[in-house]
Amino acid sequence: MSKKNSNVLAIAIMFFLFGMISFVTGLQNPMGVIVKAQFGASNFMSQLGNAANFIAYAFLGLPAGIILKKKGYKFTALAAVTVGFIGVGILWLSGFVGDIFSPAISLLSPEQASSANNLIFGIYLAGAFISGFSMCMLNTVVNPMLNTLGGGGNKGNQLIQFGGSVNSLCATIVPVLAGYLIGDTAKAAISNANPALYIAMGVFALAFVIIIFSTIPEPELEAKAEYDEETEPMTVSIKHLLSQRHFVFGIIAIFIYVGVEVGIPNFVNLYLTTDYMLPGTVEHVSAAVAGTIVGIYWLLMLCGRLIGGAIGGKVSSRVMMISVSSLALVLLLLGMFLPATLVKFPTVTSELKFALADVPLNVVFFILCGLCTSVMWGSIFNLAVEGLGKYTSLASGVFMMLVCGGGILPLVQGAVADATSIMTGYWVIIAGVAYMLLFALFLSKPKTAK
Repeated sequence: MSKKNSNVLAIAIMFFLFGMISFVTGLQNPMGVIVKAQFGASNFMSQLGNAANFIAYAFLGLPAGIILKKKGYKFTALAAVTVGFIGVGILWLSGFVGDIFSPAISLLSPEQASSANNLIFGIYLAGAFISGFSMCMLNTVVNPMLNTLGGGGNKGNQLIQFGGSVNSLCATIVPVLAGYLIGDTAKAAISNANPALYIAMGVFALAFVIIIFSTIPEPELEAKAEYDEETEPMTVSIKHLLSQRHFVFGIIAIFIYVGVEVGIPNFVNLYLTTDYMLPGTVEHVSAAVAGTIVGIYWLLMLCGRLIGGAIGGKVSSRVMMISVSSLALVLLLLGMFLPATLVKFPTVTSELKFALADVPLNVVFFILCGLCTSVMWGSIFNLAVEGLGKYTSLASGVFMMLVCGGGILPLVQGAVADATSIMTGYWVIIAGVAYMLLFALFLSKPKTAK
């Protein structure tokens, strides 16, 4: 196989894995709605599954980078999809156990019912946590591989943006599918999501077969002779990375970015299904409609990444980051302060029919933020690893550790929402976007820390 054809296949596989990252991660958004309904959980508690999924990055981010360096892309990808299959399987198990206990819970004492619910919830959290391990390993593989295949720089960013488009496509599908599966929010249970879990496990199994019979370039293994950890201890490598000011501020930006990307749609879903009342009724927006609205956020991310991929070779990551961060701040402030005036918005009903639903105008501005968050990951990654050379793969592992922000920031947002309101919780998001703007303007220029 020619090098060109080999690269095309490698890019296709990376795009495929990029999609799986968002599919499994995106399940935690509607799962939060289910958990809040099934267990009567607070806004904070509803985000624990999402937190478990992302906290896994803090534990495995750096080890995943080391595994990648020692074992290569193919081994790491195979390990990731195997762990993903197990993690999603445990999520399914939580629903299975829940269905067993459900008929009897009303007959149990309050203490026994609480223990049963804690068991179900604990299994669910374990599944989310293990799934997070898989997503971390996949991210560790996909991002540096696409950057390498694109030749780094603007071209590397361009390829990451195109890969991110596949990621966004899957993210668009998940909330719409899950919203349809949930049906009546008041009667929601984890097992409602089983069809989506079956799809995820099937895709993981298919990915394993495809990868094991594919040839994937191994630049890390080829460069092993040039950079040997035996001659340069890990502590030295980490010290070098932390001496690079732009890298340090970059990993903080990634921590915040993932929290912002996740927090915006997660709390739109909670707001519409549990907090906002349709005028003149005692009903919330249906799970199917809310899921569609959240899906449009991810669809806009898809559009934004396609645009970013198209112009990524001509527009620098810094200019791109400054532009989208500024726009996101404007949209978020409009969403915060505009009244909840109803506007018609394209959605899919619980009967899977297209319709124009009444949606609060402020929510529309939150959803439009998807155009902005779409290109932030690739831009931050490229700015943060600029000039790191042989340390790039290790830097990618450190990056993955800081992805845990996708779990921590929504918890903070949930705590603020519980203490005040869901809308007030969006100040956490605004503060995060403000930092990313500062990173793009002043903190992303390579300079060795003192």
